[in-house]
Amino acid sequence: MSPRSASVNEELRRRSRERLLQAAVELVDERGFEATTLGDIADRAGSARGLVSYYFPGKRRLVQSAVHRLMHRTLEEALEREPRTEDGRERLARAIDAILGLARERPVLMRQHMAGLLQAEGFVECPEQRRLSELLGDTVARYGSADVTADYPMLRAVLMGAVYAALMPGAPMPVPALRAELFQRYGLDWELGAPPEQDPGADAPPSDLSRFFATGEPTERA
Repeated sequence: MSPRSASVNEELRRRSRERLLQAAVELVDERGFEATTLGDIADRAGSARGLVSYYFPGKRRLVQSAVHRLMHRTLEEALEREPRTEDGRERLARAIDAILGLARERPVLMRQHMAGLLQAEGFVECPEQRRLSELLGDTVARYGSADVTADYPMLRAVLMGAVYAALMPGAPMPVPALRAELFQRYGLDWELGAPPEQDPGADAPPSDLSRFFATGEPTERA
């Protein structure tokens, strides 16, 4: 058997990292952060346990990257779904609904993510977070912002605040009420985006996450 090329080895490493990200999201969503160990994540991903620390400096960094991946791919999917549109108000509505939808559909995971951001390590930039930032920044620009540098952090802040309010233990606010508040803030019509009563996935169980992670086996090209 001929040795694998450098490109195939690199692809194998990339897909190994993808499997760890997917496993982290799945396990924290099922069990919570504290009940999930790095060994659990490695076992679910089918990876050697030492490989986790090769890619990530710790469990919280891994989970934060994994949730940011889920967020940016969920947002990307919402922005690009059919019918495709360049209308800035529709795209902003879709963005708001995508993030609030994660709070509704994956409360354990998103609650753990919000709690993690308040730990000493705090917010850490990673490729997944940067892609999320790019998508939200582009959404703000298409919405018509004259100052994306100022308006993007504000959008991020109000979205995080809404997610926190939806997930607050003992006193959660209903997502439709939070949506109405955000839509009023940005002057969006209720019918834009994916209104709760029109969302076909609102009552469905959480879908398989594998579409957000490239974990298939690479093939050598001729």
